[in-house]
Amino acid sequence: MSLKYQMIIQWSDEDNIYLVALPDFPGQKWSTHGETYEEAAKNGREILELLIESYQERNLPLPEPGLASLEVA
Repeated sequence: MSLKYQMIIQWSDEDNIYLVALPDFPGQKWSTHGETYEEAAKNGREILELLIESYQERNLPLPEPGLASLEVA
């Protein structure tokens, strides 16, 4: 499955884990987490696949993939 959605992985000092956000999906602030970056990315991909399947099962249109705007200094 080709996944073209944004996944933001951010370290949380408070929780001592990596948090994963999927900003292209409404209502998905922090979707999952992982103790390592790799685990967080794997878990994020799994959640993304489940979200897509859920949208398709309910015949809902998938959100348009967003573009991250990155400023390089």
